[in-house]
Amino acid sequence: MENRSFIINLLANDKAAKWFLSSLMVLGIIVPFCNLVIPEGSAFHVSTYMLTLLGKYLSYALLAIALDLVWGYCGILSLGHAAFFALGGYAMGMYLMRQIGDRGVYGNPELPDFMVFLNWTELPWYWSGFDMFWFAMLMAMLAPGVLAFVFGWLAFRSRVTGVYLSIITQALTFALLLAFFRNEMGFGGNNGLTDFKDILGFDLQSDGTRAGLFIATVLFLGLGYLVSKYIVSSKMGRVVVAIRDAEDRTRFVGYKVESFKLWIWVFSAMLAGIAGALYTPQVGIINPGEFSPLNSIELVVWVAVGGRGTLVGAVVGAIVVNFAKTFFTGFAPEIWLFFLGALFIFVTIFLPQGIVGLIKQLAEKKEWGIRKKPLEESAS
Repeated sequence: MENRSFIINLLANDKAAKWFLSSLMVLGIIVPFCNLVIPEGSAFHVSTYMLTLLGKYLSYALLAIALDLVWGYCGILSLGHAAFFALGGYAMGMYLMRQIGDRGVYGNPELPDFMVFLNWTELPWYWSGFDMFWFAMLMAMLAPGVLAFVFGWLAFRSRVTGVYLSIITQALTFALLLAFFRNEMGFGGNNGLTDFKDILGFDLQSDGTRAGLFIATVLFLGLGYLVSKYIVSSKMGRVVVAIRDAEDRTRFVGYKVESFKLWIWVFSAMLAGIAGALYTPQVGIINPGEFSPLNSIELVVWVAVGGRGTLVGAVVGAIVVNFAKTFFTGFAPEIWLFFLGALFIFVTIFLPQGIVGLIKQLAEKKEWGIRKKPLEESAS
């Protein structure tokens, strides 16, 4: 009942949340309908390529929400969230590889093709259980969560903050990048995991499966947003914001700052892992490149452009920047990184609250103008 009343109050009082959830619901219905029902010749048809591209953007949006929780609300600038995203992607990729069976190039019913190629004789113990979907989804949350707990417990207990913590998080994802590149790790080395066939018995190449994955991404994005919104609106969320604004003062008041930071850090990592698990079957590959520190830096740009500390802004930033990336990498790939850097500088200087912050300011000015007009008329 408490959760239901929270959602009702949220939709009634938060215009941004109402707009976002309504748009997400419409998107989850219209896009698959236009892909599956409307014929290809129609101007309203959505191609499978566009459906998959939008699904990838929405999985990125969930990742952006995960970062906004720790950076926008807790003040922890993570430059390593790509690591949690990639771990979730690898967990799903391992499940998808196990589903191939004897349909691989080498026809081995037990070992993935890359293991046969490397002359492996048996499946590593840490691949056990990944033939079950529920286990893979559980590991997509647990693997990032456990890593985040160990890292966060050590870092926050030592009171590492600011730029030092950011550098350590980037070192973490770079270390994982180097580790997963090694063939002996048993994760496909440089090529990663790919050539997936089906998921839960459904052909991954069929339009219906693609539409189903898109709808699942929409649902998880909406659920992730609601849970995150509930957290930041709760007492714990208010304490987390207090830690962001005045960590020492919050500690002196009596709160265990390290515990609050660790909790939100672990939850954010698990949310990023779910985003990675949604990403992998839609793009059809997961490789060590997803651990790249550059990906984590791009993620920070998404949140900054959209609006840090708003949740909705993180979603807007992820979609806008990735749409621009898709356009510029196809139209003029040599200038993409220059555009990304210029965009971040422009937002930092002229739009410190991001796109959503600008929209809020314009809405407040408009509302103030509407209220001010009757007062002037009554005064005259």
